[in-house]
Amino acid sequence: MSDNLDLVIITGMSGAGKTVAIQSFEDLGYFCIDNMPPNLIPKFWELIKESGKITKIALVVDLRSRAFFEEIQAMLVEVENTSFIDTRVLFLDAADSELVSRYKETRRTHPLAMDGLITEGIRKERAILEELKAEASFVIDTTDLSPRQLREQINEEFRSSNDTGFRIEMVSFGFKYGLPIDADIVMDVRFLPNPHYIAELRPLSGLEKPVYDYVMGFSATETFYQQFLTLLQTILPGYVEEGKSNVLIAIGCTGGQHRSVALIQRLGQALAQDYKVNITHRDKDKRKETVNRS
Repeated sequence: MSDNLDLVIITGMSGAGKTVAIQSFEDLGYFCIDNMPPNLIPKFWELIKESGKITKIALVVDLRSRAFFEEIQAMLVEVENTSFIDTRVLFLDAADSELVSRYKETRRTHPLAMDGLITEGIRKERAILEELKAEASFVIDTTDLSPRQLREQINEEFRSSNDTGFRIEMVSFGFKYGLPIDADIVMDVRFLPNPHYIAELRPLSGLEKPVYDYVMGFSATETFYQQFLTLLQTILPGYVEEGKSNVLIAIGCTGGQHRSVALIQRLGQALAQDYKVNITHRDKDKRKETVNRS
């Protein structure tokens, strides 16, 4: 892709997997919009261009009538003639029998089945979408695909070369303030020597060299670090293989200021060689805030 705005329009048969698709694009870092009226889309591009902050957008377009289809066609022509937008259309399809089965499972009514017959709604929708399907950049038949398999196909087609689609969130925390409730992996490092009891280190955090060097200067720290890193390097590919889009690793010490901060920094830098890593130090400044309020 060029430096232009990357636009993916997700459309196709109702029940073919557009909800799973938009979730997949969210995981790939796209700004996602579900069912924006077509006549508003060109104006929206201008706002996006002015902001300059969004580079990837995925739109779900749900066609419910011939008139709506004509609006989409007009919008596509206008967008394709816009120099700063690179547009691709993803069309999701499935066999009629599978679509009927999915509607019956969810007890939903097909948007075009005015008389209540799902098969009739599918027939009308397929006729409306025939031309758009022929012009689509990508067509995925989801008849025999599980949600996970659909995500894998989308990742394969739309993931950028430098993006694995998998993200590691790393957070340091203090047990005295509670565990992160959304953590997938939690490690307690309160067994390591505590800089809190060193007067000159107490006001500092694990981001600062004196504290970092103190924490890392013990053989127990080095042994733990190497073994925990090896464990993570062993299990993280399994999360990727299972289709997880992210995993949250939390390391806690007593107050979340010294030991956990230093170790999260070191582990994060090591894992960032192979994965996209975001680091948060949840409680690093909690003690300072408490002192300032007292």
